Amino acid sequence: MKRRQLIRLAAGTALSATTLAGCGLLDNDPDPVPPPDALQPVLDEALQLAAAYDRAVLAEPGLAKRLQPLAEDHRAHAAELARVIGVTLPSGAPASSAPVAGGDAADSVATLRKAELAALKTASTACRTAPADRAGLTGSIAAARASHAEALR
Repeated sequence: MKRRQLIRLAAGTALSATTLAGCGLLDNDPDPVPPPDALQPVLDEALQLAAAYDRAVLAEPGLAKRLQPLAEDHRAHAAELARVIGVTLPSGAPASSAPVAGGDAADSVATLRKAELAALKTASTACRTAPADRAGLTGSIAAARASHAEALR
């Protein structure tokens, strides 16, 4: 091999290594995981509340007329939140869809009211900290949760 060929080979190898390193092929560090969306807790609670209402109706069928519209509200909130966040909702019934054991209708309603009040705090916080394009949605969800808590008195 001549000296010029050796220099060209070395220069070509250095250029290739630089190119590969620049495009990330030789980079061993994983890409950082993006932080979860700030509305994810509100979405999670909407799904949990809908499932809780479903369990209460299974345990106390006499409450269906009163509770099913509230569960549907939470499903509608979850669908809109998922659209805004850009995630897909889980399909099918939630894993915890078994009826709640024990208790009576009053206990079920009281438990749901406590859950609504806790979820109201999350939605209110999200509303206060949300950018303008999301404040209307989170404010609407907070208002719905407050009205649900009152309806369960």
